[in-house]
Amino acid sequence: MAKVAFIGLGVMGYPMAGHLKRKGGHDVTVYNRTLAKAEKWAGEFSGSAEATPAKAAADADFVFMCVGNDDDIRSVTYGPDGILAALKPGAILIDNTTASALMARELDEAVRAAGGRFLDAPVSGGQAGAENGVLTVMVGGEEADFNEARPVIDAYARMVGLMGPAGSGQLAKMMNQICIAGLVQGLAEAVQFGRNAGLDIQKVIEVISKGAAGSWQMENRHKTMIAQQYEFGFAAEWMRKDLGICLEEARANGSTLPITALIDQFYGEVIAMGGSRWDTSSLLARLER
Repeated sequence: MAKVAFIGLGVMGYPMAGHLKRKGGHDVTVYNRTLAKAEKWAGEFSGSAEATPAKAAADADFVFMCVGNDDDIRSVTYGPDGILAALKPGAILIDNTTASALMARELDEAVRAAGGRFLDAPVSGGQAGAENGVLTVMVGGEEADFNEARPVIDAYARMVGLMGPAGSGQLAKMMNQICIAGLVQGLAEAVQFGRNAGLDIQKVIEVISKGAAGSWQMENRHKTMIAQQYEFGFAAEWMRKDLGICLEEARANGSTLPITALIDQFYGEVIAMGGSRWDTSSLLARLER
């Protein structure tokens, strides 16, 4: 059992912190911008809640955070009430936020200057993966720190891998999002095509999902897409934020991402339709508007 802090109790962080407590058996203290939500978590999981990130992180061996973006990370790490103000020497800060690689490298330097250690560890698997404790975690950092933290991370993960030095976890997550964007758009186009052709979409999917076209997206999203239901998992506005990070990094490293850039625009159209909180499969709704 370790002493653990968890900063950020959104749709991902809330269940992840829960797994650290119940499955991992750790002593968990949480912080959330809305204190009432932190207190609710503490009551549900028999943990503790604090009013600032610094108070939550004090004396913790491992400090996890899962917030929205680079600015949110800075808001909970820096300043007199931030994590770094209370991080004890040798503690490991594990950032599960999907953010920029630049932010990860900046934080790595800041944490080490404060006497701690850092891992960028964005996750994939969506809300369902967080709730079921089967997330994929892509980690950047030092191997010794990764090996020490991995048994704790395992409480909410199915797959955990070290991708390289600080920032590498975020770069791997960008690859993940680039792949997903193309897959979802392809599936949306196929469903619309089949529907217009008069095919029984469910029957077709049952066959082609077992062949070369099969994917996690096809297996887990085709039924809700057919039913035109878009209330499951990762939101369009979050995906657009992630694709923006991918495109910015691509400009910096000389990569060309034409499909990603196009689908980023498509998600912008979905958001303009009122679908900011629809899940990523709502690309079909854009085609059928």
